[in-house]
Amino acid sequence: MGKKHIITKTEDELLKERERVEAKVEKEIKAGVSQKIKEGRVYISSSYNNTIITLTNLKGDVLYWTSAGKIGFKGTKKATPFAASKVAEAMVQAAKKMGIEKAAVLIKGIGSGRESALRSLAARGLEVASIKDVTPIPHNGCRPPKARRV
Repeated sequence: MGKKHIITKTEDELLKERERVEAKVEKEIKAGVSQKIKEGRVYISSSYNNTIITLTNLKGDVLYWTSAGKIGFKGTKKATPFAASKVAEAMVQAAKKMGIEKAAVLIKGIGSGRESALRSLAARGLEVASIKDVTPIPHNGCRPPKARRV
């Protein structure tokens, strides 16, 4: 089948990629919303391909959303825990800009970024009021697709 090539990135390339992501986060937050509220809800949707975080008020109106793809990650890098933590970091910056200090967190999905996104939310200074797992679980509904044989 041919030789397997392993692509290694240099320190310089990794630094450039990290700076590009951080610049995208800063640029994205400058275009924020100017509502001032104290409490909200944070929805973390973590799939096998991406992590999407949405910030809403207590009524459920969307104030801000961001995802790994929106920040600047492409392809399989969107599914990594590092990308999820960067998405959560961007969300906390936007929430602080809006004046939100406390939030209830609702997590949906089984992706690799769900724990790291939650840890990053708490570590960046957003007070987590409650954590709720709202991953949909079927009670004998439709038959699931057959398992992949890779």
